[in-house]
Amino acid sequence: MAQNKFKGLGIALITPFKSDGEVDYEALTRLVEYQIRNGVDFLCIMGTTAETPCLSADEKKILKKMLVERVAGRVPLLMGCGGNNTAAVVKDLKEGDWSGIDGILSVCPYYNKPSQEGLYQHFKAIAEASPVPVVLYNVPGRTGVNMSAETTLRLARDFENIVAIKEASGDITQMDDIIKNKPDNFDVISGDDGITFPLITLGAVGVISVIGNALPAEFSRMVRMTLNGDYEHARIIHHKFAELFKLLFVDGNPAGVKAMLHAMGMIENQLRLPLVPTRLTTMEKISSILKELDIRY
Repeated sequence: MAQNKFKGLGIALITPFKSDGEVDYEALTRLVEYQIRNGVDFLCIMGTTAETPCLSADEKKILKKMLVERVAGRVPLLMGCGGNNTAAVVKDLKEGDWSGIDGILSVCPYYNKPSQEGLYQHFKAIAEASPVPVVLYNVPGRTGVNMSAETTLRLARDFENIVAIKEASGDITQMDDIIKNKPDNFDVISGDDGITFPLITLGAVGVISVIGNALPAEFSRMVRMTLNGDYEHARIIHHKFAELFKLLFVDGNPAGVKAMLHAMGMIENQLRLPLVPTRLTTMEKISSILKELDIRY
């Protein structure tokens, strides 16, 4: 039976770019070491936060190879593999190189808005084709379709290699329904930094985090405290970061966290179109809060 390795603090890893628009592999190497040194539990690569739709096929191959070699098994790697063409995803799973990858994160099909039965059949095909464990990803704000608790639970019961779901529906009742009725070998992972604390108190096992790119030590401390039942101290950290949670997404993701990492001197503040950097006012607020928090790097 497949086990879920993706617990605690996972990072939705960004892709740094140079001022000329090319991938900044040196900055990415520094960022990965910073993450691991500061206690992250796993890395999620080639996701939305990595601006994967704007990476070329060659860049994706280079990045995957580089990240597998750099991480060298120190933490599990969860790699994005999804789309709205089921046959193309299945082909990629069957023909791709998955060495060094511990699981795939597969988003609900976007834009073409399948029914719940369509979602079930899509992930059934992926589960049957995948050589590694599967983590579902429900993010209706991006895909235009919400996968119901009923469909999630049906998939969890029917396929042992579907080990978890990254839930970013924003519907706490739906998430709680999944946690309450799930099989023992299936977990819920928060897909939203701002609700990670309450969701873990309900029974989620961790988060795939955006803010953790910049603040892995602080955010992992909150996640571990919550998982260990130290809600009082975890809540203090949760509230301390409440304003940053909002600022990270007000101009879109990953514009906010890239602005934060730039303010920390770690990367260039570069994104690929159609994404653009945060507004100056947002950047100033982020820099101001970082100074107030007095976090040392």
